[in-house]
Amino acid sequence: MTEKNNLTKQAKKLHSSYNALKSEVGKIIIGHEEIIEKIFIALLSNGHCLLVGVPGLAKTLLVKTIAQSLDLKFSRIQFTPDLMPSDIIGTEVIEENISTGGKSFRFVRGPVFGNIILADEINRTPPKTQSALLEVMQEHRVTAGGTTHTLTEPFFVLATQNPIEQEGTYPLPEAQLDRFMFNLWLGYPSFDEEKKIVHSTTGSKNQKIEAVVSQNDLLSFQKLILEVPVADAVVEYAVKLVSLSRPKIDTSPQFIKNWLNWGAGPRATQNLILGAKTRALLDNRFTPDIDDIRQMALPVMRHRLILNFNAEADGVSTETVIKKLIEAI
Repeated sequence: MTEKNNLTKQAKKLHSSYNALKSEVGKIIIGHEEIIEKIFIALLSNGHCLLVGVPGLAKTLLVKTIAQSLDLKFSRIQFTPDLMPSDIIGTEVIEENISTGGKSFRFVRGPVFGNIILADEINRTPPKTQSALLEVMQEHRVTAGGTTHTLTEPFFVLATQNPIEQEGTYPLPEAQLDRFMFNLWLGYPSFDEEKKIVHSTTGSKNQKIEAVVSQNDLLSFQKLILEVPVADAVVEYAVKLVSLSRPKIDTSPQFIKNWLNWGAGPRATQNLILGAKTRALLDNRFTPDIDDIRQMALPVMRHRLILNFNAEADGVSTETVIKKLIEAI
């Protein structure tokens, strides 16, 4: 009984902290409520996010504002074609001991050694440099010179990407995309939202963001998510949704076989469950249902499905495939 009361207390604290975070971020960011919710879900689920949107939609400002509302170390990496892996993870330098004349190597940590990492315009750097993030995003550690350096928790990568510029950009490898829990698409603001944006950004009033969630609180919230129970029927639905997205499975629908080369892997199922757990808690529910899985399906799966030529010829998108798959189940 005491353990249950403690979980209830923690859940209430999480909900109030989430409302405080939304309030702080809302001082600067107008609109994008659903995107903000998904970013916090990923953060609480110990996942990473890829933000995709045309220029001028405040992708970078959104990430910086969220970082300011959390008492965490923030690092920004501007991805460019000449960026090297050592510019991200760090490098070893030779140091000379003045008194003895001896020389030794010392590892100088790169900007990835932070809590919230903004990977700005991540598709502007070649795959060789992008691969520097593979180990750190999955295992939260960096290996350099044969030595492993563990990062301080929590660790969260928010990457931005421009979908319309092709000059000087590189597609993200599938292994890199799979490291992101969510792929979030930012749309244009509504008419009223754009009016508010213009008023808030062309005047002299400056809003100050306060850090409302501590590092220890965030770590305790992440542990709380893992303790949320999930019904077998919900797990079975998530597994079925992901497994039927694979065209080589005999039971997959015909449109999956016609339109996809590859479906989503097990990491998608894990992220569906974690996202559903977090969404339920933020909604003051202590266990997720199948609708929570459906709400997580699009951002979790849209970057994990590989369309074939038939889909491109038919004008079919991954969003269309996911929605049709949900209807089929």
